[in-house]
Amino acid sequence: MPEPKISAIICTHNRDQYLGAAIDSLMSQDFDGEYEVIVIDNASSDRTRQIVEPYLADPRFHYVYEAVLGLSVARNTGAQTAQSPILAYLDDDAVASSHWLQTLLQAYQENEKLAIAGGKVTLLWSDGTQPPRWLSPGLAGNLGAYDLGEERVYIDRPGLTPRGLNYSIRAEFLDQIGGFDLHLGRVGKNLLSNEELLMTERALELGWQVAYLPTATVAHNVAPERIHRTWFLSRGWWQGISECYREQLSGRAGLNQLSQGSERFLRGISRSILHLHDPAQSFDDFAYAYGQVGYLKAAIQGMFSRGKS
Repeated sequence: MPEPKISAIICTHNRDQYLGAAIDSLMSQDFDGEYEVIVIDNASSDRTRQIVEPYLADPRFHYVYEAVLGLSVARNTGAQTAQSPILAYLDDDAVASSHWLQTLLQAYQENEKLAIAGGKVTLLWSDGTQPPRWLSPGLAGNLGAYDLGEERVYIDRPGLTPRGLNYSIRAEFLDQIGGFDLHLGRVGKNLLSNEELLMTERALELGWQVAYLPTATVAHNVAPERIHRTWFLSRGWWQGISECYREQLSGRAGLNQLSQGSERFLRGISRSILHLHDPAQSFDDFAYAYGQVGYLKAAIQGMFSRGKS
């Protein structure tokens, strides 16, 4: 097979119920030229191997088993396996639009300074499930929803970073920074994140560009177990921890984290009370405040560990 122009990578861990649809959406892309599809099986113990079996005869498809658990580990393995200069990561519970890869590739071909790009994400609700009344637009973002409008946007701050479930990166840039940071990203069932925010931060510092592409669309399945307040509180907790770790990796740790975290916690609680008349916004503010407790806990632990070293 000729050298592919772009590599589509799915990193999967025990998601056999969604994986087949994700692969199908990649194998049926409307694409001008050659591309490859890589599935990194990250220590799955379900039917993942059986799901990928029918695709193995296709020369575009590659299956790799990665025994070391961790999303960043799996992403780096995918990058090392890939044969093209552009890497496109799709989550194992997402479905790419038919022109996803073509849209991404064209953006990189048009802009040699583009390091990272991602697109709009819509949500797929399972049969019999609908958004709860307490789900705010902000918390929907925790389920993967991402929409910056109908025009291309060049990202100027990490908070607007494309979602990891619809994410592409130039291999040259990834090599330059040494791959995805293993201190961030999912490991098994924990909800550690922010690896994409760190990548954007580093890209902007090094003079690269990061873009939102409205037509590079992906739909993300909302697992029924996530439509509970407890999941969002756990997600907020881990988001706080992730943000603390990102600051530590960027050299911004210190006593200022305690004052920042405390101020944000009090702000979230006060806003939650203020918005009691609006259940969605009130819970959004409470989940934010709860996340700051995780942030403060990680900050304090970081200070003690640095003090002992």
